[in-house]
Amino acid sequence: MNQTLDPQIRDGHLYWGGVDTAALAEQYGTPLYVMDEQVIWENAAAHREAVNTYFGGRGKVYFASKSFCCKAMCKAAADQELGADVVSGGEIYTAAAAGMNPDYLIFHGNNKTDEELNLALRCGVGLIAVDNLYELERLNRLAAAAGKKQGILLRIKPGIEAHT
Repeated sequence: MNQTLDPQIRDGHLYWGGVDTAALAEQYGTPLYVMDEQVIWENAAAHREAVNTYFGGRGKVYFASKSFCCKAMCKAAADQELGADVVSGGEIYTAAAAGMNPDYLIFHGNNKTDEELNLALRCGVGLIAVDNLYELERLNRLAAAAGKKQGILLRIKPGIEAHT
């Protein structure tokens, strides 16, 4: 990946993406998360290129939204034609509010509530990762009640017992 990560120290200040982080902290306060949009774009392009090169374009690059889920980040992911792996109702809401294509959302995670599953169905989430038969039965019941057919990813854990 061709990353433009080039933090510099000038006049005792850290510059990130050419911007004085001390000035940002003064303007916005701390703690403050600073993202270099150029780095995000370059990384997204590199991952899309790898999918095209090694998988003949038969794949999709997904942003792990739990790493930093806010509307600006979801919009940046959507602008780069990325999908998103969402793990809560709040992340579904945020991705939808940012204008992400719901077909490119995967709702993943354990202990999904009926409320979250219903939100995923209403929003048109492309795929729901199902962790067990109980969740599959719940999702089937909820989808039927909503008049929807839902795409799923079925997580299979052969011979693995969590004992929890």
